Amino acid sequence: MSPALVLVAVVFVLVATGVYLVLERSLTRVLVGVILMSNGINVLFLVASGAAGEPALVGSAEPARMSDPLPQAMVLTAIVITLGLTAFLLAMAYRSWQLHGHDEVQDDVEDRQVRGRAVRDETSGSYDPDDEEAPVEERSEDRRRAHASPSPRDRSPGDGPRRAAQRREEGP
Repeated sequence: MSPALVLVAVVFVLVATGVYLVLERSLTRVLVGVILMSNGINVLFLVASGAAGEPALVGSAEPARMSDPLPQAMVLTAIVITLGLTAFLLAMAYRSWQLHGHDEVQDDVEDRQVRGRAVRDETSGSYDPDDEEAPVEERSEDRRRAHASPSPRDRSPGDGPRRAAQRREEGP
């Protein structure tokens, strides 16, 4: 196998593993997945740039033997962007750990409602395929009902949105 083919296989493994980890619920796994995908794309840039050549300094070599500096500059830029994204994801995972004791991304209430409607095969009352010319007010009536203010029981002093959501899940 040629070195380029081995590097293409490495790129495939890094990106495939990264995609798998990004689709997980744990922010730590998402972070590792983003780093793996970034490294895979960086290796892909270097493989696509061609064979190594002489440094691109004026007068040091013939222009035909010089390597193209653009892919290297793109990789450096990608490394800096990945560093910023890594710092952001680390901060988000740490904050999630502080608030909840774990770094799992949870479904919010609206996601559960949408999933429940899909399971029951219900369509929104605001959408009528036969009536495309319905006024906006009629189409948004369902949204207004969905976003109605919570009951006073959900709004206790000192309770954050997490506790209010837990109370709604527990029921009366």
